[in-house]
Amino acid sequence: MAKTDMVGMAPGAALSRVRPFTPVLLLVLLLLGIGIVEPGFLRAKDLSVVLSDASVLFVMATGMTLVIMLGGIDLSVQAGASFASMVVAELLPSLGYAAFPLTVLIGLAVGICSGFVHVKLRIPSFIATLATGGIMTGLSLLMEEGRSVALLDTGRHEVRWITGSIFGIPNVILIAAILAAGGMFVQRYTRFGRYSAAIGAGEPAAHAAGISVDRYKIMAFGLSGACAAFGGVLLAARLSSGSPDLASQLLLPTIAAVVVGGTAITGGIGNIGLTVVGTLIVSIVRIGMTFVGVDIFAQQIVFGGALILAVFVTIDRSKIAIIK
Repeated sequence: MAKTDMVGMAPGAALSRVRPFTPVLLLVLLLLGIGIVEPGFLRAKDLSVVLSDASVLFVMATGMTLVIMLGGIDLSVQAGASFASMVVAELLPSLGYAAFPLTVLIGLAVGICSGFVHVKLRIPSFIATLATGGIMTGLSLLMEEGRSVALLDTGRHEVRWITGSIFGIPNVILIAAILAAGGMFVQRYTRFGRYSAAIGAGEPAAHAAGISVDRYKIMAFGLSGACAAFGGVLLAARLSSGSPDLASQLLLPTIAAVVVGGTAITGGIGNIGLTVVGTLIVSIVRIGMTFVGVDIFAQQIVFGGALILAVFVTIDRSKIAIIK
C-alpha cells in the first residue's frame, strides 16, 4: 500500500520540483523559437532593444513584486509612472538634476499614502491603489489640461545618464541591473525582505511572531510607488516627453511580469530574481507580437490570458478566502 502511494505521489512531487524552473525554460524556448523564425532577432543590436524595453518594465515590476510578496496588489503603478513623467518634465527646466530624486520621492510619498489607506483604514489593497491611481491620473490631466510636456533642450541634456550608453551598453539596462542586484540583496539579507516573505506566507503567524506587519506593508507600498515613479522618469527620458497616459498600457504587463516569473499572487513565494525572468518573457512576447503585426491594443488580450494562466498555476488556493 505504501509503495502504491509513493508511486501515486511521484508525478506531483516531480511537478513541484520542476515548477520553479518553468519560467526559465519558457524564456529559453521563446528565444529559440523566435531565433528560428527571425534569425536576426538574436543579434546583439536587437537583443539590446529587447533589454532596453524590458528595463523600464522591470523597474515598475520590482515595486509590484514587493507588494505581491505580501499578498497585496498595486493597481496604481501605470498612473504613478505617467504622473511622474509629467512631474519630471515640468521640474527639469527649473531644478535640473534635482528633479529626478524629487520625482521619485513624490512617488514614494504617494505609495506610502496608499499603504496607509490600505493598512490603517482596513481597505483592500486593490481598492486603495485603484483610488490612488485615479487621483494621480486626475492630477496629470490637470497639470497641462491633458497635454503632453516635451523635454526642452536643457532637459534632453540632463537625461543623458539615462539615454546614453557605456561601452555600447545602454545606460537604462545598467540602471535596471543595479536595481535588480539591490533588490535581491534587500530581499535576501535584510529584515524587510525576510519579514515580507513571512507576512505573505502567513500574516497571522507573522503577527504572533512579533513582526510589525503594518509597518512593513506600508514600506512595500511606498517602495512600489517609488519604483513606479522611477519607471516614469525613465519613460520620459527615453521618449523626450511626459504625458498623462504615457504608461497607460503597462499595468497588465507589469503584473504579468511578476506572476509569469513565478511569484505567487497570494504572497509568500517569489523574488525579484524571478521577476527579471518574467520581465524578459513579457518583453520578448511584446516585441514578438509587434514583429508579426499584432496591434498594441490587441496585445492586452494576450497579457490578460497569460495572467489568468499564470495565476491559475501559482495561486495557493488555501488563501483564496483571505482578502488582503
